[in-house]
Amino acid sequence: MNDDTVHVHMKHGAGGRAMRALIESVFLDGVTDPEATAMDDGAAIPWGDRFLVVTTDAHVVKPIFFPGGDIGRLAVSGVVNDLAMMGATEVLALTSSVILEEGFPIELLRRVKASMAATCREASAPILTGDTKVMGKGEVDGLVMSTSGLGVADRVVRDAGLCVGDAIVINGTIGDHGLAIMSARHQLGLQGELRSDVAPLNGLVRAALRAGGDGVHAMKDPTRGGVISALAEMADKARVSLLLDEAALPMSDAARAAADLLGIDPLGVANEGKALIGVAAGALDAVLAALRAHPLGARATCIGRVVDGDPGVVLLDTGFGTRRLFERDGEPLPRIC
Repeated sequence: MNDDTVHVHMKHGAGGRAMRALIESVFLDGVTDPEATAMDDGAAIPWGDRFLVVTTDAHVVKPIFFPGGDIGRLAVSGVVNDLAMMGATEVLALTSSVILEEGFPIELLRRVKASMAATCREASAPILTGDTKVMGKGEVDGLVMSTSGLGVADRVVRDAGLCVGDAIVINGTIGDHGLAIMSARHQLGLQGELRSDVAPLNGLVRAALRAGGDGVHAMKDPTRGGVISALAEMADKARVSLLLDEAALPMSDAARAAADLLGIDPLGVANEGKALIGVAAGALDAVLAALRAHPLGARATCIGRVVDGDPGVVLLDTGFGTRRLFERDGEPLPRIC
């Protein structure tokens, strides 16, 4: 018997095929509600002529403070971004639960709380309730957080909405978050240049939706599993293929150096401040202009297009030919979010 069906492994929490298989075989077994079985970034509930969108997320990042952010900023941004990817850029409320290890320094907890508060102000997203638990020494690793969010959307955007001919847009450089975490964890000496991209994207997405209107067909944030996992999932759900332009993929010099040093493909590394947006060709210029006018979208670019082909296939045009990109069973960088 395959041990993957008997015991939980690290790859089951790392995004990609293994995690989806676990969710489908265990958590969705017997579930028929289409909002759950869609496995989107959240669930939408009709609310008059608008929609309530609800989502939840947990964070176990290590170290809890890293170049460009910390677990508090990550916890708020992660939920705000999941809401935004479904069109809910107006956040009504967040909840926050904290599990602490006995002996955790209260001063560090104050720093995390201050970071959460600052990120909430940035996103106009209030935390209205929460819970705190303390575990014995060694029963949990320092600090674990879980955050939920409730937002409002005028129109729900699904990650399954790609159409043949759509452009694939990303708002900036790839792989910064996961590589910054690993650089800090392994003291690679790149911290001064390499910083996490963690940020709340609801303001950026609001601008894109206003500019693109109904021409914005699909959105997803490429967190665990990175760009390749997110795009493969979007393409599979929409029953289409994708063709990416290798020369168009934006990447910082520091991220490229870290990826080379670690022997990791940055396309498979987590991002926490990026959105992948499927845009109709006629709306592309307007959406790119809106993204580039926002501080979090200055390097927004079109990285590929949706083509007719086998569902879930992602191809890379290298300039010398094309090759297929395969998503990994697990995240090469554990505990990055």
